[in-house]
Amino acid sequence: MGSTASGKNGTWRNWGGNVSARPAREAAPASVDELADAVRRAAEDGLRVKAVGTGHSFTSIAATDGLLIRPHLLTGIRHIDRQNMTVTVEAGTPLRRLNVALAREGLSLANMGDIMEQTVSGAVSTGTHGTGRDSASIAAQITALELVTADGSVLTCSPGENPEVFAAARIGLGALGVVSAITFAVEPLFLLTAREEPMPWRKVLADFDELWTENEHFEFYWFPHTERCHTKRNNRSAGPEQPVGRVGAWIEEEFLSNGVWQAANLVGRAIPATVPAIAKAAGRAWSARTYTDIPYKVFTSTRRVRFVEMEYAVPRAAVTQVLRELKTMIDRSDLRVSFPVEVRTAPADDITLSTASGRDSAYVAVHMYRGTPHRAYFTAAERIFTAHEGRPHWGKLHTRDAEHFARLYPRFGEFTTLRDRLDPERRFQNDYLRRVLGA
Repeated sequence: MGSTASGKNGTWRNWGGNVSARPAREAAPASVDELADAVRRAAEDGLRVKAVGTGHSFTSIAATDGLLIRPHLLTGIRHIDRQNMTVTVEAGTPLRRLNVALAREGLSLANMGDIMEQTVSGAVSTGTHGTGRDSASIAAQITALELVTADGSVLTCSPGENPEVFAAARIGLGALGVVSAITFAVEPLFLLTAREEPMPWRKVLADFDELWTENEHFEFYWFPHTERCHTKRNNRSAGPEQPVGRVGAWIEEEFLSNGVWQAANLVGRAIPATVPAIAKAAGRAWSARTYTDIPYKVFTSTRRVRFVEMEYAVPRAAVTQVLRELKTMIDRSDLRVSFPVEVRTAPADDITLSTASGRDSAYVAVHMYRGTPHRAYFTAAERIFTAHEGRPHWGKLHTRDAEHFARLYPRFGEFTTLRDRLDPERRFQNDYLRRVLGA
């Protein structure tokens, strides 16, 4: 994938294909000075400003009719500090490049989401996360940030410098400024052993607390229309390294997860009645396997089959009830859901608008193959999530607004007050931010 999802004749499109925009102009700054200059010039011309990553958000969080900032020249590692165990990277650096470069230096992030295509700033600004008992979101691993604000000035923030900006800007939704560089905590490269195995739905739900307690990183997929789940447990390991063999990796990643999956979804989209049978076959296709490798090779996978997604964070204690309600709803409806439901967890953090802010959370993600009608399914799922005080992922589909978020997030007012201070003229505003943060 290039620096960003894109379309013809000046139209920008996201990865899921459900959002497009026609910016008045584009800029591709190669330094923080060029970025600040582009923001200042946009202000002079009365244009709103949005930075866009690889377009992996399903919401219109990055859409603009003003200046679109593309980050593909703002990449690379600025500095590795081995004494404080941090790495500072330019905002447009893809996660894949960061992970490969860190591994070469014998270093690693503590946790990762499940894809590496996004830019670091796009990933953290929307609250991208993996799964973890003790660590989860990528933003929670940030130790300092550099931000170009609405007047073109460059602001650095950390727990010791501009701490109120740091509390909010780690997941800033692009509302406080354009992130130009990020400093992450890193640690010496380690090994993870992944244990993947099928497990019946009832057992996963009955044993959920135990599975969560006993594993550093636990997640599972449930295939709607079946009683089948596929579980994944990742734990630190003393080794030896035992990666998935090349043939095994190809069968699992390319053939099953992308090739056959694409074909099955095309059939399901054309003939919805086949979906339950496809789901049963898919649930059976994923077999048990154990392997040991460096973190990013265990945490992440390749996703080529395009979809749209909604994901909500619910209190961790409520997740099994939420899942039971979701299953009952699907079983009683005439919905045909071809994509598995993904379940992950995160510990509470102290980031103002993090979906895990102030509470231990579990994430429930529902997906639909791109081009398949998803509204009925997502609306019914969202009703269940919101009944349990669910907080939607900022980069995934939802229908919530500022009034709702003011009730859901105890520190919501803190964020909007800071936004008034840093961006009084709403230089970084767009329709999505108007809806979720208020005018």
